[in-house]
Amino acid sequence: MRARIPVNSRLATAVVGLVASLAISAAVHYVTGWFVFFLAVPFVPLLFRGLRGAGSDESEGPGTPPTPRTCPECGFATTDSEVRYCPRDGTELR
Repeated sequence: MRARIPVNSRLATAVVGLVASLAISAAVHYVTGWFVFFLAVPFVPLLFRGLRGAGSDESEGPGTPPTPRTCPECGFATTDSEVRYCPRDGTELR
């Protein structure tokens, strides 16, 4: 029985984009004789998305629960690192 290696969806998307870019480059070179290197630049940030600074929730480690951030005005709280502002009044969460 083979061991299955888990693949992150962001990494898989970036690899597919890179392979597609190289395939397009090879096709253009084959048809025109010109070497043109196409790189799907929008896929590159997906590779580095998890490498944020020390203040983000993702950098705390896989076993650590994320720190809740709250709105000082209304008390709204969330642990989602993508939510930076209160959906009720627009105040920055702390």
